[in-house]
Amino acid sequence: MSESTVETVGVRILDKEYQVNCPAEEVQALTESAKYLDNQMKTIRDSGKVLGVDRIAVMAALNIANEYLRNRDVAGTVTNKTEKKIQVLNEQLGQVLAEQKNLNL
Repeated sequence: MSESTVETVGVRILDKEYQVNCPAEEVQALTESAKYLDNQMKTIRDSGKVLGVDRIAVMAALNIANEYLRNRDVAGTVTNKTEKKIQVLNEQLGQVLAEQKNLNL
């Protein structure tokens, strides 16, 4: 089993540079995540309602966690509906195949 190459990536969040190690195949995802976090934190900071980088970071984390949980719930609902539809289609296919088998007898 081969080891993944680790890269050090510079990301900028609220005008501060951070060096983060991550697997080479995850650099793009890390960069996109950092940009998303930076945008969230800038939006909160620019609203003027939250002061202090720590509080801005916590509010951004709460907002992102809330988005994640809502999206997870929606994805779960879609998955359940898809699984039920597949089950119905399998049952219908089974019935058609059984009827076809009876016709061939």
